[in-house]
Amino acid sequence: MDRDSAEPSVRRLPGERTREWIEHHHRYSAPSEHAHEFAWDVTADAEGPFCTDLDGNVFLDFTCHIGAAPLGYNNPKITERMAEFDLVDPLKIAGQDFYAGSAGGPEDPDVPGAAQLMERLVEASEGYDMDTVFLSNSGAEAIENAMKISYANTPERKYGITFLGAFHGRTLGTLSMTRAGDVYTRTYPEIAGTRTVPFCEDRTCEASTCSCGFFAGGRSQLERMLDPERGYLDPGEAAFLILEPIQGVGGYRFPSDAFMEEVQRVCEAHGIHLIVDEIQSGLGRTGEMWAADHYAIEPDVICSAKALRSGATISRSEIFPEEKNRLGSTWGGGDLVAAAQGVFTLDAIDDYDLLENAVERGRQVKELLRDADLEGVTDVRGKGLMLAVEFDSKERRADVVRAGLERGLLTLGCGYSTIRLLPPLDVTEREIDLGISLFRDAIESAR
Repeated sequence: MDRDSAEPSVRRLPGERTREWIEHHHRYSAPSEHAHEFAWDVTADAEGPFCTDLDGNVFLDFTCHIGAAPLGYNNPKITERMAEFDLVDPLKIAGQDFYAGSAGGPEDPDVPGAAQLMERLVEASEGYDMDTVFLSNSGAEAIENAMKISYANTPERKYGITFLGAFHGRTLGTLSMTRAGDVYTRTYPEIAGTRTVPFCEDRTCEASTCSCGFFAGGRSQLERMLDPERGYLDPGEAAFLILEPIQGVGGYRFPSDAFMEEVQRVCEAHGIHLIVDEIQSGLGRTGEMWAADHYAIEPDVICSAKALRSGATISRSEIFPEEKNRLGSTWGGGDLVAAAQGVFTLDAIDDYDLLENAVERGRQVKELLRDADLEGVTDVRGKGLMLAVEFDSKERRADVVRAGLERGLLTLGCGYSTIRLLPPLDVTEREIDLGISLFRDAIESAR
């Protein structure tokens, strides 16, 4: 496939082979969620945002597997580096502290592994004075460990604070902090001590103009809750506050500067650990390494996964417990291929100026959509290549996703009536023009 000239091409959806594979898959899989009647042919041509399904249809994928494939499919920026060394067995070792190395020494190894990935993450987070990393399998584990180290660092505290619309994972612990929808949490038990406050819904608001409920009567709900005299939560018992700098599953909600400044002020005033969930928004997706970099906050813990290919809890050494075996994870941090992919992804972001590309291409998307005056579109928003288009109804949103698929464009819904767009971090101007043209056609068709 020539990425410079590739075009989406769809004949029939879903095709016979795609339907056969999907039916076989569901014969054994537990019911979960799926976005499309689409099955990627892993042996067929694919590069960057372009991929081929099992019936030969070619798609332009603006989902990047919900950000977990930050450079799309078979990107040479990753595959050429992976091809430099022969794979070994076992590829998964028992955990972060089962050590593995290679010729060349730890400063310049032939095969980068967990140590090099942790080193890169410390460098990426040095603006927050972070110097320590715990690797794990997934984003949910990264969040679980962030909660654990916060509790361990303040053993006298027992409460955690989360926000309406939040999504932090699917383990029982992370679901206790999730407020994105009843389907995720219904009937599951919750960790005791969880408190919830509104999340900002107006990215331009000030305290005096807030309409989402976070600011009321000149004070924030967060400050009212933690008021030592009139509040209902003793601030000396709050171990952490966790938030997505940009809410993902909750609808790509971008908070205002005033909201984030208030979160930082209150956490700092009461010594509450500020945990930022960067699992979807981090690693260059917004045009900065971390979405937190856009705001006046100083996180105590950063959680990363998806684009990183591993889970990672990043913080300062004094926050992590010193006692052995307080943290651990079978296989966690021990996947040699995932560690190498994470290193190569971070290197590519730096070597190819992908932060700048995310900013430029994100601006291109917003200009193309805002200038079109599209029927049913109520908002276009985004930072970098973390973009959202909101519609006047969830039915129209569903119609647009389907119409896009029929034209060879893969998109995903989130929130109530929003479509998220997540092109690869190295997406080109041509690919954005092509994708947004298909997206606009899909919107016109859905009308």
